[in-house]
Amino acid sequence: MWEQLQQWDRSLFIYLNSLGIEEYDAFWIFVTKIEHWTPLYILFFILFFIVYTRRKAFMGVGITLLVFVTTLGLTELVKNTVGRLRPNNNTELSELIRVLQTPGNFSFFSGHAAVSFAITTFVVLALRSRFKWVYLFYIWPLLFIMSRILVGVHYPGDIFVGALVGTTIGFVFWKYLGRRLLLKA
Repeated sequence: MWEQLQQWDRSLFIYLNSLGIEEYDAFWIFVTKIEHWTPLYILFFILFFIVYTRRKAFMGVGITLLVFVTTLGLTELVKNTVGRLRPNNNTELSELIRVLQTPGNFSFFSGHAAVSFAITTFVVLALRSRFKWVYLFYIWPLLFIMSRILVGVHYPGDIFVGALVGTTIGFVFWKYLGRRLLLKA
């Protein structure tokens, strides 16, 4: 059963990766770099200061940073425990896929997916009462995860699990910390 799931994951990865178009490679490489999303993080923090008092806004920013650190730490722990090779490092796939980046660390689960979904989920939950359009922020992690397949560094299963873990972490931090600290009178 496990082997069958891995085979489906590889096959789906090969198919999705092959959909990449050379003219858009620069776009996907740009999208996949975390530092290019800094303006969005700044917007998140500004919105906290628009919605909440200064003290609560700082708490919201602090919790967001805690969500980031927690998710990143869990991701690294799981990656080093599972030790799944990235597609770009899998010699069986080297002739079948397009590789635009060559990170050397492990693949399962996607840190980009986990962190982007964790932060977005927490921020959306914290800001949704004031801004109904805040759900549009989910465009960010969706672009982020698409980029990881198109640059050749993550299997769909890595991304799915990363997104699920990240969404769960964002929700848990909102439910047990953010809601209590930011919504109390």
